[in-house]
Amino acid sequence: MRALLQRVRQAAVEVDGREVGAIASGLVVFLGIGREDTPEDAQKLSEKTVQIRIFPDEKHSMNRSLEDVGGEILLVSQFTLYADCRKGRRPSFEPAEAPERAQALCQEFAQNLEKLGYKPKEGVFGAHMAVRLENDGPVTILLET
Repeated sequence: MRALLQRVRQAAVEVDGREVGAIASGLVVFLGIGREDTPEDAQKLSEKTVQIRIFPDEKHSMNRSLEDVGGEILLVSQFTLYADCRKGRRPSFEPAEAPERAQALCQEFAQNLEKLGYKPKEGVFGAHMAVRLENDGPVTILLET
């Protein structure tokens, strides 16, 4: 499982020209599900997401977590995080999980975030989405299980 975290000042996601989720400051989490990922991976990654210290303290050091700053989460499923570009010019998505199982694990990840006190705003699984964000820093971190 891969989560690409972007620390943001604000973010929103649209489907068919309609905004389906938006947050003020916090994290945009682009979530990719691989073929070998498990519910345990979703649990571990959700905990790491809210606990990772990538927000600035009063000395501008990355020393605070999402929990510490009271930030929000915008969750966007993104199978392209599992693109394999080692051969040829077209990415292979063979390492990505099939949509039905990936959607279940993505929902599990979101439910784990809720159990940790964060009700994520979400995109629409499998839809073509337009994501607008204002990256803060910029800070972009890749987490993997």
